[in-house]
Amino acid sequence: MQSPSSSDARVPVRRRRRRLLVAAAVVIVAGLLTHILGSGPIAGLAGDALYAVMVYLVIAVAVPRARSVAVGAGALAICTLIELFQLTGLPALWAQEFWPVRLVLGVGFDAADLVAYAVGVCAAALVDQLTRRRVPSPARDGLS
Repeated sequence: MQSPSSSDARVPVRRRRRRLLVAAAVVIVAGLLTHILGSGPIAGLAGDALYAVMVYLVIAVAVPRARSVAVGAGALAICTLIELFQLTGLPALWAQEFWPVRLVLGVGFDAADLVAYAVGVCAAALVDQLTRRRVPSPARDGLS
């Protein structure tokens, strides 16, 4: 049987994961709308920034207690690696056979995308940090 303190500690994590999943759904819809309805370089960069936010949210859901800076660093690293992977030409080749690959891996390297990823990750980390609720600690709050 779990102690009350261990089950109480999970409630905020569950709530955080639910909020992150709702945010992810909103970001996916916004990203798809940007992809479908947008045109030009601004829409492309906005889509890339939203992609980076989505990567941030996936990591945050997987590791909900991680610090925003660590999640952001991981998201930026993943986005950068995916962008560099486009230099191999494999994502473009795979997208010819299965078009959703284009949405996940992209098809052509663009250094401007790296800037958009950084903006998206920084925005996500900032919003996450500002909205994150701290779980009261009995030791910290003098309740022990």
